[in-house]
Amino acid sequence: QLQLVESGGGLVHPGGSLRLSCAAASVTLANYYGVGWFRQAPGKEREGVSCISTTGGTANYADSVKGRFTISRDKNTVYLQMNSLKPEDTAVYYCAADATNKCGSYYRPPLEYEYGHWGQGTQVTVSS
Repeated sequence: QLQLVESGGGLVHPGGSLRLSCAAASVTLANYYGVGWFRQAPGKEREGVSCISTTGGTANYADSVKGRFTISRDKNTVYLQMNSLKPEDTAVYYCAADATNKCGSYYRPPLEYEYGHWGQGTQVTVSS
């Protein structure tokens, strides 16, 4: 069974950077799973932030993070580099895996229902 573990969250000042990691245990992600990053702020619905296709050849972003966030991957880990962070980026960030590789087929942010395997989330707080 695919298990995903997020790490790298924390408290950062506005304008700062964080790198989140999403690691898979005992399963190879590369070439088999597209991976998405989602976030949920207090009182708001979970939203898709970014995704990367199975091979890493396609990456999609929400408009709110374009130019600031970069998604990348290696064999068993997917990264979300977050720069120029804003208070509105404060949320719990989740990674999720999709065996059907929707991210490689559509040029849009990830949609929650397309992803069947989820991590537990990591808190990101942007505050002065």
